[in-house]
Amino acid sequence: MARSTHSASGRPRISRQVELLLAADVEHLGNTGDIVRVKPGYARNYLMPNGLATVATEVNKRMVKRHQENLVELQKQKMIALQKKADAIGKYSVTLEANANEEGHLYGSIMGPDISKALVTAGYQVDADHVKLDGPIKELGMYTVKIQLHSDVKTEIKVWVVPAAKK
Repeated sequence: MARSTHSASGRPRISRQVELLLAADVEHLGNTGDIVRVKPGYARNYLMPNGLATVATEVNKRMVKRHQENLVELQKQKMIALQKKADAIGKYSVTLEANANEEGHLYGSIMGPDISKALVTAGYQVDADHVKLDGPIKELGMYTVKIQLHSDVKTEIKVWVVPAAKK
């Protein structure tokens, strides 16, 4: 139901809201640097005392705009560096030795941390959660494994699983 434009006493309702600049992400309200309009009580009793927002003055707005431009530039540089790293990783292939029976079935399995450790040993800093496997590798052979360094930066590597040398 739509709210009436007049109060019960017949006086017109005045929508009092204050304009704030968010200093931190606030769920259901906005992200850092956003300019939001909220009720004065919410601003005075929650957002400002907890350091989540400040008054949106022109000086603050300019500072935040400049800061956001710097963040965008840093993000671009980070993405370029990640893409170079992904290109370098994509040219590398990992060879892992594992104990297996005569049919090629592994005793155990090879998971993301095993591949990550092999890449780190080769000089590529890749966390285990960046290695995307459909499931554990349980047989000898060659596999194509996805590496996701960022939501927008992905590459694939070849993983060779070979039998361990018998002693």
